[in-house]
Amino acid sequence: MAGEIPDLEAQVRTGTGKGAARQARRDGMVPGIVFGGDNEPLPINIPFNKLLTRLRQGRFKATLFNLKVEGHDDVRVICRDVQRHVVKDLPTHIDLMRLKRTTKINLFINVEVKGEEECPGLTKGGVLTLVRPEVELVVTAADIPEYVTVDITGLEIGDSATISRVDLPEGAKPTIDRDFVVATISAPAGLAASDDDEDETAADEVPTTEMGPPDGEE
Repeated sequence: MAGEIPDLEAQVRTGTGKGAARQARRDGMVPGIVFGGDNEPLPINIPFNKLLTRLRQGRFKATLFNLKVEGHDDVRVICRDVQRHVVKDLPTHIDLMRLKRTTKINLFINVEVKGEEECPGLTKGGVLTLVRPEVELVVTAADIPEYVTVDITGLEIGDSATISRVDLPEGAKPTIDRDFVVATISAPAGLAASDDDEDETAADEVPTTEMGPPDGEE
């Protein structure tokens, strides 16, 4: 998601309290509040259909948005809570937090691959599988990369590229505290099946026990 920060459009909500929130919902809006930073909390309304579309795209709470409110400067925000109807599971209220440039946040960042021309495993017919097309990183709001790159140079069939082979921007770190797999080079399906057949044949040719002649025979 990084790089091009998606816009989230909202309107200033006039009035506060439950009455104003109910009226917003009757008007096809989802009431919300923007807090944090050096400014006072700002009551807002977001069009219900647009918000629902964003929610259904997934990872709403891990996405950085450029909030656009008429009469106010654009500001980067991240969702801190979405309240939902207890029966219909539809959004009824949203809390957004303003971010300073130095704020640390968790975001999913796209992964790109380099070194394919220098990868012996691919030259031999191996198949590249990007196990994690995105990785979750802790980044600063001012330095969000568009993508990170995993280097598969020199990998053979059966090898894996872990997060330690990914070029991370300065100050960023994975949320998972282990050297997890990002990409693998596997054997092509035909070769893998052939290897399995050879293993089965070899197993059939090996006797399971060493038996002597029956009693009374030499």
